[in-house]
Amino acid sequence: MNITVKSCSPEDGPLIHLSDEFISDMIESLSIDVEQSSNDTKRGETCSRNVMRKQRNWERRLEMKKSKRKEEKQRRKRNMQKKDVVPQFTKRVAKAIAKERLEEAKVSGPQLCVDLSMTDCMSHKEISRLASQIRRLYGSNKNALQPFHLFLTDMREDSLLHRECVRMNDGFLNYLMDVTEKSWTDLFPSEDVIYLTPDASEALEQVDRGKVYILGGLVDESIQKRISYTRAQGLGVCTARLPIDEYMVKRANPKNFHSKILSINQVFDILLTYRDTASWSKALTAGFPPGKGYVVSPEPCPKLPFDQRTIHTSVPSSERDACTSLQVLGLQGSSNSHAQKGNFDIAD
Repeated sequence: MNITVKSCSPEDGPLIHLSDEFISDMIESLSIDVEQSSNDTKRGETCSRNVMRKQRNWERRLEMKKSKRKEEKQRRKRNMQKKDVVPQFTKRVAKAIAKERLEEAKVSGPQLCVDLSMTDCMSHKEISRLASQIRRLYGSNKNALQPFHLFLTDMREDSLLHRECVRMNDGFLNYLMDVTEKSWTDLFPSEDVIYLTPDASEALEQVDRGKVYILGGLVDESIQKRISYTRAQGLGVCTARLPIDEYMVKRANPKNFHSKILSINQVFDILLTYRDTASWSKALTAGFPPGKGYVVSPEPCPKLPFDQRTIHTSVPSSERDACTSLQVLGLQGSSNSHAQKGNFDIAD
């Protein structure tokens, strides 16, 4: 069957005759186009859903980041409100103030010395870590409101530690501390020295301006026992440890890891905080790393009675035990005479 298409006007051109074959071909091609367009639409909808899902995830993450930043900002604001208002200085003024404090500490501040005589038993990696700890220690002291008068003893200019300090620590040669090749035994009277070591039996009760506190400059990855304690005992000076046992308790953790070994800058930060707060609980909370497996006990540590107070001594433990027994029995005269003979004092 033939179909004749008649134009509406003479200007539209001649009549067009369409055959059945032509019409069937046209219908078939139109159906193919319709199928292709529907498939394209389905693929487009699938792609659109993936894009929209990614867009929603991205927006969700962005919103979470904004929320965290807002919470952090509010937390800092609350902390600033709790603290005293500290005036903001320019870098030049802040540097001048820090320098003035360090200079004043050299005259009237408590003295703290890092004993660097044990570097011979340390590896290159351990010495590099020690140089990094010295940088952190000095940075904490520079920013402290009540800094210490710092000493680095047994620091030879031709040593690996000195080279590492110069290489790793910008401005090390201009640090406001006393760096000397002499031993601390040549600088301070032994009766004024308290050697801080984790192996000591007595706990440090307070930071005394008239004492010199020695930190063993030792980074020991092989965990050699009692190195600094043995050195201090051999030199006959008083030893003390941070009051971790008195103020902290073990905290359960998946690895069941508990350690009281701290780096020299961590010990120093605890001492600085104690000077500012006069509270070992606050100092240990602020300075003791949580990864060591200890937390400050919520119960306050009771004050020891007089006959149980800490005894700082350089005499053997057997003589200290004998003196303590005399005190407990109330033999004050014998106790005092023995104390004078053994050269030790009882600290409150």
